[in-house]
Amino acid sequence: MPASKKSVPSRVWFTDIRARSAGENKVSKIEALFKAAGFAKLVEKGDLTAVKLHFGEPGNDTFIGPVFVRKVVELLKAAGANPFLTDTNTLYSGLRHNAVDHLNTATAHGFTPATVGAPVVIADGLRGNSFRDVRIKGKHFKTVSIADGILDARSMIVLSHFKGHIMAGFGGAIKNLAMGCAPSRGKCAQHASRFSVDGEKCTACGRCMAPCPQAAISWAKAPGVNKKGKHARIDKEQCVGCGECMTLCRYGAISIDWKSENGPFNERMAEYAYGAVKDKPGRVGYINFLLNITPDCDCVGWSDIPLVPDIGILASHDPVALDKACYDLVNARQGDVRSRLTCNHEPGADKFKGAWSYTDGGVQLAHAEALGLGKEEYELVDITPPSAE
Repeated sequence: MPASKKSVPSRVWFTDIRARSAGENKVSKIEALFKAAGFAKLVEKGDLTAVKLHFGEPGNDTFIGPVFVRKVVELLKAAGANPFLTDTNTLYSGLRHNAVDHLNTATAHGFTPATVGAPVVIADGLRGNSFRDVRIKGKHFKTVSIADGILDARSMIVLSHFKGHIMAGFGGAIKNLAMGCAPSRGKCAQHASRFSVDGEKCTACGRCMAPCPQAAISWAKAPGVNKKGKHARIDKEQCVGCGECMTLCRYGAISIDWKSENGPFNERMAEYAYGAVKDKPGRVGYINFLLNITPDCDCVGWSDIPLVPDIGILASHDPVALDKACYDLVNARQGDVRSRLTCNHEPGADKFKGAWSYTDGGVQLAHAEALGLGKEEYELVDITPPSAE
């Protein structure tokens, strides 16, 4: 019998963020990664190239900064592409729920043609109705809804802030593709989970109500439970599972059955990520920023203490290998005792479970690999200049 083909690990390029000379800084390191990964070859002259990123929610300050994005835009232009910055509108109510508010938020955070050298295009249109269905062969979906602005771009560079996430465990390139390339309809399909309120923990503060995109939260009378004699109640028929209420609750009163829901959520997310790039083989590059590794997504209106110190910046043609490398690098570090980590501070321990005990980020990696989005096995290529070591 012929020998079986040995799997070749995906290459992931890495640079530390230390700098000891005037010409060596984070921006120059982005350029070095772009060139090492050969991203210029992903685009052709005149390509409408999407630069997929997250513009940050007002109050959040740890999203990828415009100064970094501008360098990527410059490099794409030098390769002959015609780049634009893009994201999709949010499922939850906030200042990125429609394209007008979204553009205003992007502008307030410094993402303008004058500062980054490229226009901002909200990929799913004014109210999230600009999308098409993409056929896939998934465990949960046969078709996934992807924004027109993503599908119509010939090539794409995906810039992701790697950090924790209250539902996914961590968010990197896979989550950026899955949630960030889907309209509200697609985000709803991925979440799918339904939340409930523990009446004894609820203080009837009302913080969970206004952000609910479906107005699914109301008051239920409960004499004697708390001073107000009522607690919040979630209508599971109306709930779309965005999780914004759970993020905002200060008292742990809102929850979900994570034993049954966490795995399927991560799998659905992986299937959407696959659908987002299915039509762009060999035309997508990924850069992950291991800076400000907060416990929460940049969708929240704050930025908590990072779980571990800043690590570096990574690039790859494989989003699964890239996220796995980031996951490993974070877990290899000593956790900050001042952060949200309640355990797993020691090097080698899972920091994301230390922040969100019910999560299992490994599910999204394994399912993404099974779909053919990429592979978990990687070769880390360190291109850090000797002067910074």
